[in-house]
Amino acid sequence: MLSRIADSLFWLNRYMERSRGILRVTRTHYNVSLDKDINGGLTWKPILEIFAQLPKDEILTIEQHTGKVLQKLLTDASNVNSIKSIVNRARENARGVQDHISKELWEEVNSMYHLTNQTHLTQRLSGPDAMDVVDLFTRHSVLYAGVADITMQRGPGWDFMKLGKYLERSLEAIVITEKQCQLFDYNLEEERDITQWRFLLMSFAGYEVYLKTYRTFKHNSNVMHQMLLNEDFPHSVIYSFTRLNRALIEVTKGNDNPAKASLLRSFGRLYSKIKYMDADSLKTINLQEFFSELRNDLLRFNNQLGQVFFSY
Repeated sequence: MLSRIADSLFWLNRYMERSRGILRVTRTHYNVSLDKDINGGLTWKPILEIFAQLPKDEILTIEQHTGKVLQKLLTDASNVNSIKSIVNRARENARGVQDHISKELWEEVNSMYHLTNQTHLTQRLSGPDAMDVVDLFTRHSVLYAGVADITMQRGPGWDFMKLGKYLERSLEAIVITEKQCQLFDYNLEEERDITQWRFLLMSFAGYEVYLKTYRTFKHNSNVMHQMLLNEDFPHSVIYSFTRLNRALIEVTKGNDNPAKASLLRSFGRLYSKIKYMDADSLKTINLQEFFSELRNDLLRFNNQLGQVFFSY
């Protein structure tokens, strides 16, 4: 497979996974912010810091204005990480590899692209039906995932798409989990009520799973286990790393690139940090350093992957 094709498939799936993550977090934050008794001082600042890449003074200006924040996150072309910008880049990648993706997948990407360009959406995001717009985007992002799964031929292209999907998903889990811990000053010794973890769990469709899985009231360690080490939870870091490992093995089969062994070792060291981790050790380590190292190691692996397969 040409490196250009592999690169486009990788980023197509990565961008679409990112858009789904932004939409989940946006809807969750909107719903949680309505509970004034529990979350009276909640603002959009953490969400903007993660997804909007804005100057601090601009974040302070709009963090209390839901309509402006939704426009910035969804339809503002000046925000390089808005849904509009991300889907536009995803469509450009899909257009260049139409011979390597299914017709149905191209049509779904194209449908979401045209949705982001509807001029009335910005105005609706400032009104009472703002969440209807978010739900409309969400349905398209979920449709994309389903269409990809049932129509895409398995092979090298599919493996590169999985690399993009699970690399993005694991990075999202690391960044948002760290942001929640940052709001707690990285202090897990002080036991938190489940309501204080609800935003994080709901952002990854994991709140109901949590209530059905964990029977103790040690919510701090339980939530960290679910987000990092629960192999059955599809948004945990270990789940994504396991899928990354499988896809990486597939794309490196028969590859004579001398850098292949170094790439596999690099990911192996990263994978082992989570795979062989004891949940109790999270109480004794420096969480801030742990998340920083994990994120930076993943980004280094991403760069190395690009150099080996995409000729960056």
